[in-house]
Amino acid sequence: MKNKKELALILSKLKDFESYDVELEQYSTPSEISAEVLWTACLNADIENKVILDAACGPGYFGIGALLLGAKKVYFVDIDEKILKIAKENINNIKKGYSIGKFTIQNKNISDFKKKVDTVIQNPPFGVQKKHADKIFLEKAMEVSKKIYSIHKIESEGFIKKIAVENNFMLNKIMPLIFSIKQTQKFHKRPIYRFKAGCFILSKV
Repeated sequence: MKNKKELALILSKLKDFESYDVELEQYSTPSEISAEVLWTACLNADIENKVILDAACGPGYFGIGALLLGAKKVYFVDIDEKILKIAKENINNIKKGYSIGKFTIQNKNISDFKKKVDTVIQNPPFGVQKKHADKIFLEKAMEVSKKIYSIHKIESEGFIKKIAVENNFMLNKIMPLIFSIKQTQKFHKRPIYRFKAGCFILSKV
């Protein structure tokens, strides 16, 4: 992989959600944002030859990007069986053109994931529909890994710092991100909704 732009281009060609489950707070992660997070993790030596968890993987952008950047193995985990079929289709298409590491696809609740990994890269539910849904993902990530790249609402900084301290983690950096979400639900009032988020980079103390 030559650069971040090339990675974003490859990810942009992958199949995305066909429908969105509002209860699961599903929405697309733009390929440019996925590439930005992945490239940063790669520069931090947190991907190449590492075991990665892509939690709430959706169509698999983070995990596939990690495989393209030299991950040794990626666990793709999502509770939605339908979206995992799309993730598998994306992975199989990538395999036709690129040599990638091992991967496992698991249809399960994140709380049931038990494997130890080197790095977690995730865009979990923000907890809008189900309060503290993001907390479950953060605590699991802290249980199974020592390095985390996790996307949350930008105003969640205090909440995340508190969880980090409670689990002997440190918030190293917040990468500011701007999400543009298309109108996918009946209650959405605008064609495109933009909001501020951040990729919270955490490491074990």
